[in-house]
Amino acid sequence: MPVRSFHPIPEKAPLFSSLLSRHFSHISAIVAKWPAAAFLLVFFCLFAPAAQAQVLDEIVGNEPLHRVDTPLPAHGGYTTSVPPFDRPEALFPHGFGMTDWLRKRGIAFLLDNTNEFAGAITSPTKSYPNSQHFAPYKQGASNAGQYAASVNINWEQLAGLRGFSTHTIVVGRYGTTANRMFGDWLNHASEDYGGGGNVAVHLVMAYGEETLYGGRLSIAAGRMAEMSDFQNSPLFCNFQNGSICGRPKAATDSSFVSGYPAAVWGGRIRVRPIRFLYVQTGLYAGENGIYKNEQHRTGFKFNGGNINGFRLPFETGWEPIFGRGHQGHYKIGGVMMTAPSPDNYLDEAGRPYALTNGRPRTHHDGYGAWFMADQHILSHYHSSKRGITLLSGFLYNDKRIALREWQTYAALIDRGIFRSRPFDTFGVAFTYEKIAPGVQATESLMLDTQQFRRLPDHATGVQRHAAVLEVNYAIHVYRGVIFQPLMEYYFRPNGQGNLRDAALLGFKSHIEIF
Repeated sequence: MPVRSFHPIPEKAPLFSSLLSRHFSHISAIVAKWPAAAFLLVFFCLFAPAAQAQVLDEIVGNEPLHRVDTPLPAHGGYTTSVPPFDRPEALFPHGFGMTDWLRKRGIAFLLDNTNEFAGAITSPTKSYPNSQHFAPYKQGASNAGQYAASVNINWEQLAGLRGFSTHTIVVGRYGTTANRMFGDWLNHASEDYGGGGNVAVHLVMAYGEETLYGGRLSIAAGRMAEMSDFQNSPLFCNFQNGSICGRPKAATDSSFVSGYPAAVWGGRIRVRPIRFLYVQTGLYAGENGIYKNEQHRTGFKFNGGNINGFRLPFETGWEPIFGRGHQGHYKIGGVMMTAPSPDNYLDEAGRPYALTNGRPRTHHDGYGAWFMADQHILSHYHSSKRGITLLSGFLYNDKRIALREWQTYAALIDRGIFRSRPFDTFGVAFTYEKIAPGVQATESLMLDTQQFRRLPDHATGVQRHAAVLEVNYAIHVYRGVIFQPLMEYYFRPNGQGNLRDAALLGFKSHIEIF
């Protein structure tokens, strides 16, 4: 699968340069408070050696996504019926002999670490003493991250079970995220935050997969995450902010949607009738509380006592290769959901529950739809592994039950713009989220009637729309090591006009250990 890339912004980008000049004192404060982070940032930017390969698309969590986004080979060349497992560039590529020994027997073991730092360079909205309108917002920084391990086993190679493989991923997560400090609860400034249960080992997924007819049919079942197969892309985590990294946030707008690092009981069938086309569908349990410690702190709680519905997604994708290695991915899909979801405006009698104090109406027929595309459009220096890739997409949710009615995004990735830095990556991404009209109406009524403590979704004002911009440059430091300085800008944090915009500087690092 060719590597994607994007155009650089002008050297004097107005938004970025004005923010730096306007808030230089805040940057100085951050550097003074976190000298180690500042030193690393400067050191790697100035003295990083030339790159040999890239790894940022190949984090452990992206393994299932690669299996979706890889067309059938032009010629059948597999030594087994199981498609080959990922083997990204690593700090210790042979694992001191251990990983080589395992792979010869059909067992692929990967271990990586991703760390994400973000610090605000803008002051938050002022908090008034004894005010019920605002939480005690503050200007600060945060660090979050995870270590992740995966074990993929080719049982055809190990035990003669033709076409059968198993896939297991575990993580440990740590830290916090800076966006809540200035009042935003819609999009994490550090995507690797939450859902990991605050335990040393959290089970993300464990499932079996049968591959038939030379890769044309794949059937999987077990503890699975819906978002690891549907409405996603391995390109998204070339960015750090949670509005796009992991998956566009509107994809997991419902608490019943299973997305990394949460999984549910589920199954999926993927068919590839021709080389560049796939069609897939699945059935995933709607498990109440999958992101809460009460049910899934460790991920090893397998009982179905909290299942109260199902999600049925469908997606078809076209994966053409134009010219010399210009890979593209075009996906369209939808989902139906029977899990009980509260109306965001009406009560059981059909009146606004903000006025009646009644229980919200329950829906068992939720839905969503999406279109996603990425296309490698230009190669640098006659290499399909370098160049410019464009991304765009649109996601729509059932506005009766959603927080985000719809989301759109556009991004650009440019890999290898400098001949001497063939696997460094420049990226810019912009996302826009429209809050559902029922949420807006409910919050307006609650504010009018001074029900400040009842406002949903951690709101302190009416949520209408929000946007996030990120600009970054990922430096390939050494084999298996990437360091990515970045800037994030939050327009209308939490979707509210009464909160100041927020700008953050930070960095993301990724180390593929084995």
